[in-house]
Amino acid sequence: VQLQASGGGLVQTWDSLRLSCTVSGSRFSTYNLGWFRQAPGKERELVAVVTRTRTAYADSVKGRFTISRDNAKDMMYLQMNSLTPEDTAVYYCALDSSGSLSYYYRDGSLEYESMDYWGKGTLVTVSS
Repeated sequence: VQLQASGGGLVQTWDSLRLSCTVSGSRFSTYNLGWFRQAPGKERELVAVVTRTRTAYADSVKGRFTISRDNAKDMMYLQMNSLTPEDTAVYYCALDSSGSLSYYYRDGSLEYESMDYWGKGTLVTVSS
């Protein structure tokens, strides 16, 4: 399984951007997928998750970001609206090939038990 994130770039505050993740794999529809980000000097954080039936978001992006998947195209997306400089980070897509693990919230943060495949990141820079 391979993943490739794309769509990053330089935008201004309050702009929108859509990230895409291309996934190679014969069982895409069974995977759970997620978007992570890592800002300079900060730990990596899970931004959004999409399972076969549900979506979940970190509190910091809820209402602004939308995760989606297209099982016919083996693609995952992250629509990001109302971007602020705090969203500047390298964004990574990842997946759980078992499709059986779970997301949960801990101390206000969205977490996922384990992702076993990761793509290279795409840089999003939001200027003020």
